[in-house]
Amino acid sequence: MQAIHRLHDFFTLTGAEVRLYHMGRRVQPCALETLADFESGQVPWPEPWQGRARLALVFRLGDMSDPLIWFLALPVDEQGLLDAAQRDAFLERLLSTLGRSAEALEQSDGGEIDNLMKDNPLAFTPSLTFQAMLHARASADLERPASEHLEPVEAFLSGQGGHDWQALGLQGLADHVARLTPETEASLVAAIPQLHSEVLTSLCYCLEHVALSAELAEALRQRGEQAASQGDIETFCACVRAVGNAPDSLAGDWFDALLADSDACGPDTLAAIAARGWQHLEHAERLPLFLERVAECDGADFLAVARDLAQIPRLRLPVLMTLRQAPKDSATARRLAAVKGTGGH
Repeated sequence: MQAIHRLHDFFTLTGAEVRLYHMGRRVQPCALETLADFESGQVPWPEPWQGRARLALVFRLGDMSDPLIWFLALPVDEQGLLDAAQRDAFLERLLSTLGRSAEALEQSDGGEIDNLMKDNPLAFTPSLTFQAMLHARASADLERPASEHLEPVEAFLSGQGGHDWQALGLQGLADHVARLTPETEASLVAAIPQLHSEVLTSLCYCLEHVALSAELAEALRQRGEQAASQGDIETFCACVRAVGNAPDSLAGDWFDALLADSDACGPDTLAAIAARGWQHLEHAERLPLFLERVAECDGADFLAVARDLAQIPRLRLPVLMTLRQAPKDSATARRLAAVKGTGGH
């Protein structure tokens, strides 16, 4: 009988039907092997968020009709590797509750397993948009019907009358985004210039979780620039966040234009780029300029942003090198000197 030392062991040895999703920077599928390698200490978590590896585990055991969902936030160290103490404590609680063998776990009912999330220091509650996108992605992946809120959204975005934008539900927007086809995407591109800002903002918060086509990204950029010219910072930043998941030729070009204009680099804009467009910062010129703009911005927490980006494995070395090589007369160097002067590290 094999022992269970990792979450990965729990799901493989029980024969559970399981799907994993990243829940940190965006909702997207995560391979079970990624969790296995992470738990073994072999690799850092690819997309940590606020010092945690956030993931959703959607699974069924035995004859369960409906899947259970665990939202777990596993702590990571400065290099993005697992800090295993809380994970081990959770597994101990799991095994003491349900029995120490895979066979016992397999025969247990879902209620006992679901109760393990109560008073669990690893458990977290995702934002409403993240919850909606997870439900939408998981339903599509499991070939289950979308929610009842999808139909009015599809009718509204396709230009059919009879639907008030204020009656559109977030879950319907998430379902629409998760099930985009070339035809529905074309309708969406055509609708974006006329959408009410509240609908567009909610839509962008969903779109930031899926890869965008060039046409869709360009429509969002144009609408974002229009919002900026009208002083609508919320809509502008929502568009920036969504375009962060576009190809670098589009997102990188817009980010370069924004970073070149110090007046366009308020704390909300910089936060949007760091949170949802981090992959475009893996760039020899864009990353130093981004960090310089953060250092220049009075409303931005420079140290927190730098630490957050440095926890992303692909950005760790570039960020550290950029900080080390910052010119002495730069805002970046001055921020670092201030941190050292107050005993920070």
